[in-house]
Amino acid sequence: MSQETNTLYPVFLKVRNLQVLIVGGGNVALEKLTFLTKSSPDAVVEMVAPFFRAETLERAKQYNVKITKRKFRKSMLKKRHIVIATTDSPKVNKRVYELARKRFLLCNIADVPELCDFYMGGIVTKGNVKIAISTNGKSPTTAKRLRQFFEEVIPDNIDDLVQNLNEYRKTIKGDFEEKVETLNEFTKGLIKKN
Repeated sequence: MSQETNTLYPVFLKVRNLQVLIVGGGNVALEKLTFLTKSSPDAVVEMVAPFFRAETLERAKQYNVKITKRKFRKSMLKKRHIVIATTDSPKVNKRVYELARKRFLLCNIADVPELCDFYMGGIVTKGNVKIAISTNGKSPTTAKRLRQFFEEVIPDNIDDLVQNLNEYRKTIKGDFEEKVETLNEFTKGLIKKN
């Protein structure tokens, strides 16, 4: 058996600069909205569905999410960057995906890996340090356990280190390569091999 490898390319998106549409208003929509706003409270999001759970509406209000109470229409994809479909109708979700692909939009159809351009993995955040964890869409539970592990082992004061290194970086003279070399030398003690 050949070993499968994760070929996903990790990126950190500034979703405050992007237009995100979530299609659906149920439990899965709430889960996606919670994940998104926990990581990026300033995300620009609109949700569309004929009905919404009370908890979804509450979270949406807390994060200035626009709520549109109606069925999805393809015109709702205009001026979007990212689309997430979470309805309980596979037909609607597939239609959202096909329409999004025609417009070159990044799309995630909840719980249907083959209809996803991206996955929302486990995330650990401590100040300016953020670690994203992917299991290639195979095991969200494993990503969750790894997230919990990293939350415990990464020291709470890691952000102090990042801030101090940023200040130090500003004082280093020389070109880009010289600065990188200096910082590499200065920080190599952070990773100790036993």
